Amino acid sequence: MLILADKKIIIIGDRDGIPGPAIAECAISAGASIIFTTTECFV
Repeated sequence: MLILADKKIIIIGDRDGIPGPAIAECAISAGASIIFTTTECFV
């Protein structure tokens, strides 16, 4: 079962937490289409 099947998502990761590309890989494995991925620093 793909939880995010046919969903388009935007990912904003955190430099000190979980980076965007890591979240993107999880979302892709759940069936999502990635529109935009970035990793930001929230200080």
